[in-house]
Amino acid sequence: MGTKFADQVFAIDRQGFAESALDLFFFQYKNNAIYQAYVDSLSIDPAHIQTIDKIPFLPIDFFKTHTVKTTAFEPEIIFESSGTTREMPSRHFVKNLSIYKKSFTRAFEQFYNKPDDWCIIGLLPSYLERNNSSLVFMVRELIEKSRHAQSGFYLHEYPQLADTLQELEIGKQKTLLIGVTFALLDFADQFSMRLDHTVVMETGGMKGRRKEITRTELHQQLKNKLGISAVHSEYGMTELLSQAYSKADGIFETPPWMRVLVRNEDDPFTVQPNGEGIINIIDLANIYSSAFIATEDIGKIHEDGRFEVLGRTDTSDIRGCSQLVV
Repeated sequence: MGTKFADQVFAIDRQGFAESALDLFFFQYKNNAIYQAYVDSLSIDPAHIQTIDKIPFLPIDFFKTHTVKTTAFEPEIIFESSGTTREMPSRHFVKNLSIYKKSFTRAFEQFYNKPDDWCIIGLLPSYLERNNSSLVFMVRELIEKSRHAQSGFYLHEYPQLADTLQELEIGKQKTLLIGVTFALLDFADQFSMRLDHTVVMETGGMKGRRKEITRTELHQQLKNKLGISAVHSEYGMTELLSQAYSKADGIFETPPWMRVLVRNEDDPFTVQPNGEGIINIIDLANIYSSAFIATEDIGKIHEDGRFEVLGRTDTSDIRGCSQLVV
């Protein structure tokens, strides 16, 4: 089922999502020892699971404490999460990198068209300073696909970055500046400018570098200092192989093979498709790990399936990809 599903997952439409998710649930229950043990510990009979809101979602901390694999395999890569030196990182064992590449490429094309339409600049210093970041892997691949001579990564070379952006603006080159939150704020503080042809996309993450602020405050600061009308956002994490994107106001949309639900904080097994609660994610690209993940992000899901990230649960670790507070 795994190989066949990998061929079909990115052709899934909204209507076929539920059936595909249930198929993957049964496959992962049968072939993922950790997930099977977790489901069994809840005294849940898989045969009784008939709707996606009844599927058990694996707590995200299992990626820190266990090897989460569906089927036996040697991983092509192991992605690791960011965090402080005192935290145990999450580890995502990736069987087939081509699935991840296809996932982020298809999603990017869905929301932003082909990468070669863009000059893509990554401002991800904290991620570049460590190995096995799934975000760096994705941005590096998109940079290569852009085929633009000025696409590339920047660490702390803010004057050079400012010169590059101004040069691209003069040439009216469509540009994507994707960066971790603290670095974008640091850059904007030092180099105020007007960007008419540049999309600024934040990936979250203060990492203790600056005072935590709300996403609204962050976006307003960046808009004021960089002369842009909206700030885009990317929502992803080490434990996923798919990303959601927001083009304004922190309201995210998922690709067809990814869906967000919310669970009740007091009753985590009460899951619903909209409203406020703690975010559960179904990522059908996670064929060989766990497609059903209970995160520690607090969110609000709109009737149309779009969602907002409102903060983090009190008991959760500080994570690099999402540290904005309510």
